[in-house]
Amino acid sequence: MTHNTPLSPRPLHQLSDVRRRVLTAAQLRAHGVPAAEITEQCRTGGPWQQLLPGVCLLHPGPPTSEERLHAVLLYAARERNVQVPPQPGAAEPHRPVYAESMITGLAALTLHGFAATPPLTALDTIDVLVPRLRRLRSTGFARIVRTATLPAPEEVTGLPVAPVPRAVADAVAELSDAGAVRQLLTEAVRGGHCEPAALVRELNRAKLLSRPHVVDAVDSLLAEGRAIAENRLYAMVREYGLPDPVWNVDLRLPGGPHLGGLDAFWPEHAVALELDTRAPRQGDRQGHQQDDDALWSEYARKREHLERLGITVVYVTPKKLREAMDQQAAVVRTALMASADRDPAAYVVVLPR
Repeated sequence: MTHNTPLSPRPLHQLSDVRRRVLTAAQLRAHGVPAAEITEQCRTGGPWQQLLPGVCLLHPGPPTSEERLHAVLLYAARERNVQVPPQPGAAEPHRPVYAESMITGLAALTLHGFAATPPLTALDTIDVLVPRLRRLRSTGFARIVRTATLPAPEEVTGLPVAPVPRAVADAVAELSDAGAVRQLLTEAVRGGHCEPAALVRELNRAKLLSRPHVVDAVDSLLAEGRAIAENRLYAMVREYGLPDPVWNVDLRLPGGPHLGGLDAFWPEHAVALELDTRAPRQGDRQGHQQDDDALWSEYARKREHLERLGITVVYVTPKKLREAMDQQAAVVRTALMASADRDPAAYVVVLPR
């Protein structure tokens, strides 16, 4: 018997290529293969092999990277129904469903296109993310990573893959080399995969900010992220024909108190712009929330004070600059145009920051 032999109303040869090669024992039984036959086929030197507990590779020889990825997902997925589904139509091919599991860690970052991570063929283990209460153990080349709440997976090459911030955190948890950690964080931001704040949130949630080599990398990450956001801000002003502001200034009342620093200021229009680059701080979740609330309160107090003086304040996040620069340019342009309809602002002193 070969794995192309019709075994059910949906024979194996009608499955997609990789799904024909990697199946669970439950799926094989649903296709009509008895348990004894599975054992016989997977014997040493036989035509099949067991890659992971309950997961079979239906050919001899080493598995490909794609087969290893599917095997890990099949091993970790919660099987809800092993019955053979009805015959698919030509326009509706069956897609593998890996309930409550997704690739994470270095393998996920390689799938996301990271250059700093090893190729899939060089990975001894593949991390797979599952709910915390699942009764699974790491085995073979499958390493189980648990989480209280699964993120929404992203589909990459047809596979469920953890979002970049979560995948980075799971990879960093296994790394002790400061250079490797710095490389991953830098590529995540510089490559446009995610914003620094999202990364730091995941590192904080994973309790990794107590590790000195991670803290050092995060400091560099935040500086890198701010520099990238500032460059995007300069590009927005240039590409969308906005009037040139004065950049990176402090405002003061004449002979009075300091009003705060700004990333851009249009004195003739009394419009100020500030990048919101807040990121979680080290500490527990409650402490982080208190820090974040305090920082936002500081932003709000500054904005309220400036607007009482007749200065319009626009806050822009790095994410919005990256994903919707045209919309942010429209917000700034609207604020500049609206200045003609407002009462003149109070006189303020503009100093370089």
